[in-house]
Amino acid sequence: MSNEDPMFDDFTKAFAYIRKESLDIYNRLHSIEEDVAFIEQAHKAYPNAPLLRSCPNLRCGAWYTDPSYATHVPAYFKSTDGHNNNWSFNLRRANLHLIPLIIERKGIILVDSTRSGKRIPDALSKTVPIWCAVINRAMLLRYPALGQGRAESCWNVALYTPPSTVSRQEHHQIELRLDDWARDLAGSSFALPIIPRPLRPVWITPATSAFPNISFDEKQDVEFIPVVCVSASKQVDQGLERRAGGFSYIQGSGDDHELWGAGLTPELFWANHSRLLAAERTQLPAIVSEIVSRQPKTPSIYRAQNAATPVNTVGGRLLLASLAEIPEPSNDQGDIIYILLTSTTVADSVSTKTQHHIPVVSGKKGQSHFLQTILPDAMKIISESLYNNKNVCVACETGKDISVGVVLAALQLYFGDDGSLSSASVDTAGAKVNATVPNKNSIRTRLQWIIESRPEANPSRAVLKRVNEFLLTSPAFRERPAS
Repeated sequence: MSNEDPMFDDFTKAFAYIRKESLDIYNRLHSIEEDVAFIEQAHKAYPNAPLLRSCPNLRCGAWYTDPSYATHVPAYFKSTDGHNNNWSFNLRRANLHLIPLIIERKGIILVDSTRSGKRIPDALSKTVPIWCAVINRAMLLRYPALGQGRAESCWNVALYTPPSTVSRQEHHQIELRLDDWARDLAGSSFALPIIPRPLRPVWITPATSAFPNISFDEKQDVEFIPVVCVSASKQVDQGLERRAGGFSYIQGSGDDHELWGAGLTPELFWANHSRLLAAERTQLPAIVSEIVSRQPKTPSIYRAQNAATPVNTVGGRLLLASLAEIPEPSNDQGDIIYILLTSTTVADSVSTKTQHHIPVVSGKKGQSHFLQTILPDAMKIISESLYNNKNVCVACETGKDISVGVVLAALQLYFGDDGSLSSASVDTAGAKVNATVPNKNSIRTRLQWIIESRPEANPSRAVLKRVNEFLLTSPAFRERPAS
């Protein structure tokens, strides 16, 4: 088909129309509202089950769950861990913090969505089923007594996937990997609370004719704990569907809101929910602009005073936080020293005896700066503080990435495998002083300490690579700063 072909021209116009409609904020918000109505049905069907607001896809799922009835516990299931030939049980996203909630509430509801052409996202059709099966198998490895005196069917470790979405071949290929992942989990440093019955995923979509009869009552004789996977959006094969309400329905509208939201976020949407949905199409852009403009363009690094997260294995001697979780500077900040990893645009704040600002560099130079400057400078502050009986809180913009890398390095340098502070002397340059010789396994274990305390911790590969280089490589052989 050439560019001069009339059919090519018609195709181009049709594609342009669909793209314009798909990026229209009026269509997006009303499509989300249609999906929210379906999620509310699921919630009413299982009113005693916790419905997670953050959901498997954090950015997308938050659009679909009303914070007035959602459970404010994050879940971190990535679709990429369920992609064909990329299946994984990632110990960095082990989600073990969900198990106490599942035990307490006898089950859980997870919400996600997917864009046009699919009925169930990979996060729900494969990542969550993998998680359930691995947890069940790891339980038997960690607690063999669970399987003793029971019929095999009473502790079911089978993999369950939706047959309409996952082929038999793919299902079988995933099964072959489950035991290895279970051994990795059982052999990790993670605590693994005992579940009374195996976990099993159950799927619900807008195409479901009737919600399954699922029990969340442990008093009933049930064989499994349900993990209900709700796919919020109706499957649309042609990109969009016209609705009588005057909008085009777009499957998975909550995805990629940077492209269509004009600055609107799930939090702003729910805070202004009624007003946004009552607006006429022509009024909506101005209303969104006004709502977004009320938010600080350059957020203060002191926006809230929530508690930082202590790393429990080391008795809270090291803590993690986002910049928003750091309290305002004061004369009395207790026994905590703060290291604030701030962008150069906010780093003009003056460091004090209790708060130290270390600028973060973006772009290609950022990795070398992290290795050559941030890690050595932070280690000097941390070592001096720890051995002067001060706890240290490290904060970055999100509290999930570079601050995690800094705390990880400190855990390896200054704490033994039992979590106790090393008694070795401290080099003023922040030299490696602990009694444990660093290796990839000891670093991995300390990362697990962090994730167990702060599940949202998600350091990038680049950060972890630089931490490994800092801990395992002589300074003379480390990567030189980019010129």
